[in-house]
Amino acid sequence: MRVQDGWLEGVVRCPSAHCNTRPDGEVSLLVIHNISLPPGQFGGGYVQSFFRGQLDPAAHPYFAEIAALRVSAHFLIERSGAITQFVSCDERAWHAGASRHGGRENCNDFSIGIELEGTDELPYTEHQYGALLALTQALQQAYPAITNSRITGHEFIAPGRKTDPGAAFKWHRYLAALTTPKGT
Repeated sequence: MRVQDGWLEGVVRCPSAHCNTRPDGEVSLLVIHNISLPPGQFGGGYVQSFFRGQLDPAAHPYFAEIAALRVSAHFLIERSGAITQFVSCDERAWHAGASRHGGRENCNDFSIGIELEGTDELPYTEHQYGALLALTQALQQAYPAITNSRITGHEFIAPGRKTDPGAAFKWHRYLAALTTPKGT
């Protein structure tokens, strides 16, 4: 995997208009999230529609509550490990909302958001961990300011407001894999 001009090569691109220019052009934080639409259900393409502002509010009762929201992430990793990119990493996606990291507000300004298809309680798949590891390594190569210590969860930058990626996410496993040299 390789990032070229803000876009990850070899993945599905599903461009979203829910983004804008980064105020300082800085990319120095990686934020892990989870999402499922409807809640607790996977597949169906609803997340892709939601991030593009095309979610049909009549398709499910929950969608009527959220269809008008303008949100996006840079990436979605589905249960199968398939990766979709919505926003160039060089642009600001609207994934973190009111947030704070390292004494700085508005994490969207300087972060990349990765959504894992899932919930706080259900285990993530082996395919997702593999895709997340490869994606993270490609992002760290392209954006060296994203060190392992600059990877966090939505729950940590918006405590009390957000809970994802939740208790089901194996932080130790993920971070240990990032620090293990390739081929060992």
